[in-house]
Amino acid sequence: MEARTALAAPFGGEAFAPRERTCTLYRLGCVPYGEALNLQRELVERRRRGEIQDVLLLLEHPSVITLGRNARRDHLLSSTETLKKEGIELAETDRGGDITYHGPGQLVGYPILDLSRIRKDVVWYVRTLEEALIRAARDFGFRAGRKEGMTGVWVGQAKVAAIGIHVSRWVTSHGFALNLETDLGYFRHIVPCGITGCPVTSFRELLGAPVDRSLAEERMVQHLSELLGLELRFGRPQSLERERRDRCRSMC
Repeated sequence: MEARTALAAPFGGEAFAPRERTCTLYRLGCVPYGEALNLQRELVERRRRGEIQDVLLLLEHPSVITLGRNARRDHLLSSTETLKKEGIELAETDRGGDITYHGPGQLVGYPILDLSRIRKDVVWYVRTLEEALIRAARDFGFRAGRKEGMTGVWVGQAKVAAIGIHVSRWVTSHGFALNLETDLGYFRHIVPCGITGCPVTSFRELLGAPVDRSLAEERMVQHLSELLGLELRFGRPQSLERERRDRCRSMC
C-alpha cells in the first residue's frame, strides 16, 4: 500500500480547494477522558452559537478504554475488576465506532469544526483525517495507508491510528488517536475497533527508537491545516480554563 494515498481518490475524484479559516490550537497535555469529553461538549455548544471559531485540541489521556455508540460488550475481553487493578478507566461515549484504548504515548486530536463552513460531507471529513495521518506517517518514513471498508490508518497489516467522530448540526467532536509511544500491551484487553485479529502498532515499535512527539504534532497540524483549509493559531490552555470559570460565575 502506498505511503501517500492521493487525496482525491477516496472522494470520487472531486476537486476541493479549501479556503483558509482561523482555528485555535490548544496543546493540553495529559487530560482525564471525562474532563476532555466535557470540554468538547462545551466547545461544541459555543461553536454552534458562533461564540468561538474552530478549535483543535491535542492531548493524551491516562489509560482508558472507551465504548463508542456501536460498541459490542463482547469486544471487551477483561473484567472491570481486572481493568481497575491495572488502573484502566472504562467509559461510554457518543463517538462513532466500536471499542478502543487511549493512554500515555498517544497523540489524540479532537477537532471542533463547523463543517457547514468547510464542506457538508461526513465521509469526506473522515477520509481527510485519515489522509492527514497517512501523510504524518509518511513523514516518519512509514508506508501507511487505508484498508478497504475500514476506518483508520495501517502500516502493513497493523493499525497505527484510529478514528471515531461525532457530528451534531455539522459541528464535529472526538477525532483521532495516533500511537506514538503507546504501551501496546494494553490492547490485549479489547478487540481493537471491533476488528478480530487486528494487530496494532506504534511509531516507537516501527522505528525501534524513541519518537519526537513535538515533531509528530507539528506534522499533524501542518497536514490538517492544509487539507481542511485552516489557519491554525496557538491558544493558551489557561485561557480555556479561565473562560470556563467566567461562564460558571455568570450562570450562578
